[in-house]
Amino acid sequence: MKRLTLLFKVSCVVVLIFGLAAVTTAGELQKKLVAESTIEKIIRSGKMRVGMSTFVPWAMQAKNGKWIGFEIDVATQLAKDMGVKLELLPTKWDGLIPSLLTGKLDVIIAGMSGTPMRALKINFSIPYDYAVQNILAHKELAKGFTQAADFNKPDVTVITRLGVTANETIRKLMPKAEKREFPDEGSMIQELLNGKAHAVLVSAPLPAFTALKYPDKLFLIDTPLASEPISFGVRKGDHDTLAYFNNWIRVKTQDGWLKERAHYWFKTRNWATAK
Repeated sequence: MKRLTLLFKVSCVVVLIFGLAAVTTAGELQKKLVAESTIEKIIRSGKMRVGMSTFVPWAMQAKNGKWIGFEIDVATQLAKDMGVKLELLPTKWDGLIPSLLTGKLDVIIAGMSGTPMRALKINFSIPYDYAVQNILAHKELAKGFTQAADFNKPDVTVITRLGVTANETIRKLMPKAEKREFPDEGSMIQELLNGKAHAVLVSAPLPAFTALKYPDKLFLIDTPLASEPISFGVRKGDHDTLAYFNNWIRVKTQDGWLKERAHYWFKTRNWATAK
């Protein structure tokens, strides 16, 4: 009996020692994860590197070379609330996720939606805005066209930007049309103006603004083809950073700041004269 009691006590001590060791290891692991999170690195460095890409009026350059736009306002306010310096890093659209994964960026704020394919590579915050897609068409080439189905013909050319979700919309709604992709909006719109394509499919409000700018050549089909949640992009496994960004978006949604900024950039043209 005494021997069994002794064995029991020894077993309890061993379990206690291993338990304490496990708790210590878990605690150290937790501290390491916190220290290695992007949000902690941003705070320590005093700088946040934001990956963005040119989309009017999400992000664009004013005549003086300064970056302006809805995304720029979002990134600027985020850095201000964190008490850090903002470093904007203009990046080609198809290079945003690779740049995040290789550590060149801390976060993507570029009007990006968390599609299932993208979510396999990175994590996305809750939405801070929503984007809809519209068709901007050439008046002569697309004369009489009133809906997406009218463009679903082999002799019709529809163009969009490289790597954006509008490509999937074209494949879904206009599978028979010839689809072409361009690296930037400027060349895409110029191709349409030159009569080299029937239409452009891109996120609002660019189609509406461009139709107003070139009323003699272009027209808008004002029926939204898709609505996409727009989120921040962060590296996988970084739960602290994701939690902070989600909290920031909730606060800025609740106090009306995000709605006010979205209205300014997407529902007015005041920024055009201010450029």
